[in-house]
Amino acid sequence: MQDFMRDELGAPKIVDRSTFQAELDALRVREKAHTREGDAIAAARRRLPMVEVDGSTPLIGERGAVTLLDAFEGRRLLIAYYFMWHDGRPAPEQCEGCTFFTTQVCELSHIHSRDVTYATFCQGPYDESVRYRDFMGWEMPWYSAQDSLDTLLAGRRAGLMYLICYLRRGAEVFETYWTTRRGVEAMDNSYRLLDLTVYGRQEAWEDSPDGWPQQPEDQHPFRTDGRPIAQWRRLKAGYSDDLNPGDGA
Repeated sequence: MQDFMRDELGAPKIVDRSTFQAELDALRVREKAHTREGDAIAAARRRLPMVEVDGSTPLIGERGAVTLLDAFEGRRLLIAYYFMWHDGRPAPEQCEGCTFFTTQVCELSHIHSRDVTYATFCQGPYDESVRYRDFMGWEMPWYSAQDSLDTLLAGRRAGLMYLICYLRRGAEVFETYWTTRRGVEAMDNSYRLLDLTVYGRQEAWEDSPDGWPQQPEDQHPFRTDGRPIAQWRRLKAGYSDDLNPGDGA
């Protein structure tokens, strides 16, 4: 394996420890500036104005019909991930990006300790989509927002992934922030870790030296062999990916 990597893949030049540390120290200055800028952006985000949302907006959850206000579960804040959905499609054809990001949301106790609820608002029907949640082994609260997307997205286009943050003041609900596309990487740790490695994310768009491994441009970063990558582990564990709500599976 090591011979293969040395012969087939590019690699950084080899230097002594002091030279390596000097280059790393120079990069660390930029990393710290990036961190401080991130802190400043977060501070500005906390000072954004907010817009009122109808707390009685209906959702469908495991208890049937509920409201946006119910989704807070009594907490003051709510983070909702709007999961893209392809009605009537089998599991392999569901959104690979939403699957990639949602798979990384596991332990919620620290979020809860800050009086924040995290929930998935699926843009498809509840019965079908909750089977996908169960197939994937996810445990976060899951709701269908399909019939309320016009209200909740307020002019934003349905069919994209969104992270939207809400504040509850009594029975009043306010939207305080939203993001989409690469902004959703806030949910991700896999790419954050890969960014630390010498080969990075190994995707075609990255600025990497010649000889670094990168996926072909026509290969989807979240799919392999026709499925979202995270599905394969569930299949090997014996999970059924049949999403038909009428078959009794």
